[in-house]
Amino acid sequence: MLAQLHRVEQSLNQVILGKPEQVRLALCCLLAEGHLLLEDLPGMGKTTLAHALANSLGLSYRRVQFTNDLLPGDLIGMNIYDTRSQQFHFQAGPVFSQVLLADEINRASPKTQSALLEAMEEKQVSVDGETRSLPKPFFVIATQNPLFHAGTSALPESQLDRFMFRLSLGFPDKQAEHLLLQCDSSSSRLELLTEQLSSEQLKQLQAQVPKITASDALLDYLLSLVHASRHRSDMLPLSPRASKAILRAAKAFALINQREFVSASDVQQVFPYVAEHRLDPSSAAQESRLSQLLLQQTPCPI
Repeated sequence: MLAQLHRVEQSLNQVILGKPEQVRLALCCLLAEGHLLLEDLPGMGKTTLAHALANSLGLSYRRVQFTNDLLPGDLIGMNIYDTRSQQFHFQAGPVFSQVLLADEINRASPKTQSALLEAMEEKQVSVDGETRSLPKPFFVIATQNPLFHAGTSALPESQLDRFMFRLSLGFPDKQAEHLLLQCDSSSSRLELLTEQLSSEQLKQLQAQVPKITASDALLDYLLSLVHASRHRSDMLPLSPRASKAILRAAKAFALINQREFVSASDVQQVFPYVAEHRLDPSSAAQESRLSQLLLQQTPCPI
């Protein structure tokens, strides 16, 4: 199945041109059963990446445009009274999908943003005292525009902490953008994608991630990075949830690279994307100042 996973990666790189590192990290986030926050200017391919992941992995996909008048019930669903049967029936919202694209999440009210907290952490939602499980796998890809854009508000720390990765696609290089213009047509590049991996195969791959081994020395190094953040006043401390996310992301990265163990380089590769938005919630996705500072000042014994 790893060979099929690499075919998925190759097909995604045909759609998201010139961004192989971001594509691999997005796949890593999905394998680690995390959620992905994409922050960038409009028109950079954030929505295309979400579509491409769903299409190539055969996952059900729903997109919700977050606006300031979006209500929690519009997202989760609600009980609707049927006059004929004189009973309430639950009408599921778009959150009941395997891939949910929360488009421009930082334009919604905090009340609506918080409606995703239970779904992202526990893979379930509660409506009128009844708990309903979400499909498996369940993967949230949220996009947000930079905070200097009109009509945006910062996500609270509790919401940011639910996202395992925060990525920025950034501008393509000149060669990639030249190819993009050269292949420009009325048809979408998404039409090039075919299903490379079924949802059942994806779940099997996700089940392999916890089996990737991490030595005691590797765990001590990871904990040194986490504990270093807890003794500084210029950054927020990393929580136990963050340390678990770093380890799981590093294991997924090792799996993609066809290794059965986690190396220090795996931790160093994923650390900025998992830690920076937790260390400094006001930072931009392109920044990694605090996470790089911790990596530079924490000795690597392995």
